[in-house]
Amino acid sequence: MKQILIIEDDRNIQELLRQELNDEGYSTSIASNGKEALSILKNNDKPDLIILDLRMPAMDGFETMGHILKLKNETPVVIHTAYPSYKDDALAMAADAFVVKSHDLSALKNAIFQLIGK
Repeated sequence: MKQILIIEDDRNIQELLRQELNDEGYSTSIASNGKEALSILKNNDKPDLIILDLRMPAMDGFETMGHILKLKNETPVVIHTAYPSYKDDALAMAADAFVVKSHDLSALKNAIFQLIGK
């Protein structure tokens, strides 16, 4: 089963993504900010994919993405944000996919499938 790390501070979105992705056959783990995510990435098995929010407390998604790149982590990253204007940021462009948050998760699910399959 493919493992996805969800880095998202909003508890409602965390739960929605967890349920939807589990229903799609993925295993999920959650970090509420970049600091938690880096701890997971340094101490646990490497996930098959990372979903990364950009605006979070403690350590935002941009700083987190920088650390992921420094780790030379080959894990695909999907930026999942409510702010489409961030798409042209250099760190956002380093991600494998950029998806704007929506009540319809089909774009996110499609990006995940394209990157890691089922």
